[in-house]
Amino acid sequence: MKIVAIDEAVKIVKSGDRVFFQGAAMTPNELIDGLCDRYKELKDIEIVSIHTEGDAKYTQRPYSGTFHLNSCFVGGNVRKFVNTPEGDYIPIFLSEIPRLFYQNILPLDVAFVQVSPPDKHGYCSLGVSVDVALPAVRTAKRIIAQINPSVPRTHGTGMVHIDEISFGVEVDRPIHEHLPTVVGDIEGKIGENVASLVEDGATLQMGIGSIPDAVLANLGNHKDLGIHTEMFSDGVLPLLAKGVINGKQKAVKRGKIVSCFAVGSRALYDFIDDNPICDFRDSAYTNDTARIRRNPKVTAINSAIEIDLTGQICADTLGTFQFSGVGGQMDFIRGASLSQGGKPIFAMPSVTKKGVSKITPVLNTGAGVTTTRAHVHHVVTEFGEVNLFGKSLQQRAKALISIAHPDHQEMLEKAAFKRFKG
Repeated sequence: MKIVAIDEAVKIVKSGDRVFFQGAAMTPNELIDGLCDRYKELKDIEIVSIHTEGDAKYTQRPYSGTFHLNSCFVGGNVRKFVNTPEGDYIPIFLSEIPRLFYQNILPLDVAFVQVSPPDKHGYCSLGVSVDVALPAVRTAKRIIAQINPSVPRTHGTGMVHIDEISFGVEVDRPIHEHLPTVVGDIEGKIGENVASLVEDGATLQMGIGSIPDAVLANLGNHKDLGIHTEMFSDGVLPLLAKGVINGKQKAVKRGKIVSCFAVGSRALYDFIDDNPICDFRDSAYTNDTARIRRNPKVTAINSAIEIDLTGQICADTLGTFQFSGVGGQMDFIRGASLSQGGKPIFAMPSVTKKGVSKITPVLNTGAGVTTTRAHVHHVVTEFGEVNLFGKSLQQRAKALISIAHPDHQEMLEKAAFKRFKG
């Protein structure tokens, strides 16, 4: 690895190249901005990434004329761009993104990553975003890396040797943080309802945000919980400190937190740094349904934008507008369904912030079905919990109406009557 200035490192990118950006907390923003500064001398650069942090200059004028984003997951910083002709989205499970690189479906010319300084053996850590970054560095023709002492060194497989890196640039700034969100009354009630479904000895999958935090806050009296997830955040720290989460009952990596990325506060990153309890792997490993199901009582907690009266889940679009992505929802919903004693759970408020019912007669026109009705079991709102598994269409409608907001139940009952003629 040769240490150079940013403007020299990004010269390795040529017109027509496909470039990978590492995402989440590990987004290599300095390299990305350095590449954007070359917009006048480059053309037809394709960017492949999952969710990234930062202002994503490549989506803004005048840079956007040079760059085309082919995103595998959509975050807020690129959402508008993805829904224009200059951007696009690939519907794909998080577990299968590595195949795009390994099978040369999307061969990568250059990978931009952010890593820790090398250890005495010359290995740098990909930090808290191993997910699809590891397959990217394993297959890209060239690797450009930001070397940052603030990057936590993670145990697992997220390592890259300095001999594999073409150019390194030195930066010293905190990686991106997400502070815990405030849990409101509605989220608190949802958290209580979900927590009532979690059994001792369960293996948890959860995301980030007020509802996962509310669930975790209600698990203080549980025993022997484990974690096998695609990501985790600060909400697990109190339960780890109390010994509630210890992984003793897990079948895969007993005693360890298995994940492919993490986003949270500096306290979370300090906990992860050089901690052998945390085992970071690529998403093909963490999100493999066959591996997930081996754990006992897998309890997968996911969210939805809307759910129709038959149980169809839309979690990634607002009508035809691409809002986020398929991600790993189906990987874990199916894994939990097949796990011995597992519980796939969808948890959401009954209405949007504008008061629109999230339980709907039909999905919005153009909405993507992220999870089919045949895969949906438990649905939770602040008004209760229902299990749709084994229920007929009419029974599902009745169950979902029972946990809808009271202001919308009459409308939903009329819609159900019209659909089922009785």
